[in-house]
Amino acid sequence: MRMPFSSLAGLALSAALLAACATPGHDEIQAQFDAGLKAYDAGDYQTAYKTWNDIGDYDLAALRNVALMLRKGQGVAKNPEMALRKMLEAADQGLVTAEADAGEMIANGEAGPPDKAAAIPWLARAATAGHPIATFELGQIYEDGKAVPQDLKEARRLYKIAAEAGITDAVQRLQDLDGAAPAPPAAVPGHFPPPSH
Repeated sequence: MRMPFSSLAGLALSAALLAACATPGHDEIQAQFDAGLKAYDAGDYQTAYKTWNDIGDYDLAALRNVALMLRKGQGVAKNPEMALRKMLEAADQGLVTAEADAGEMIANGEAGPPDKAAAIPWLARAATAGHPIATFELGQIYEDGKAVPQDLKEARRLYKIAAEAGITDAVQRLQDLDGAAPAPPAAVPGHFPPPSH
């Protein structure tokens, strides 16, 4: 027996309405996120993991937190591969901190062999959005010159941005790079440097 078109349309509309009702609202998601944060701060990592995992499909910060907990083995068995998958899922949706974390995980080889070249796009996206640690790590890749041709000018530019954002390691790298360049001869009072030819 065939159902009339109007019955099929009504059934589809009912299914869509039920799905919409099953999606938690913003306030409910925020309350669950906050409950996860409270549990995490209290050291109850299992509850925090479960709480954030339950809303990870609706909240990118919760998804990133689940990835971080999988990365560290907090409240759940350590699983770097799953952590990277979830981190990339959040990064793909534009969460800047997840872009930085994904780049770092890929560069360090936390879920496979280290691959600084594959990390560059993620670090660059985060750096462009103003993430200071990603900016610093990208500077290290340009200074190192193994994944890309060495570009000390670009490394200095990135280190300067990171240093201005408070990354003390970037200040040190700038000092080390500037110290590596030969300093001009100091002028001695009463003497003039020899003319250059």
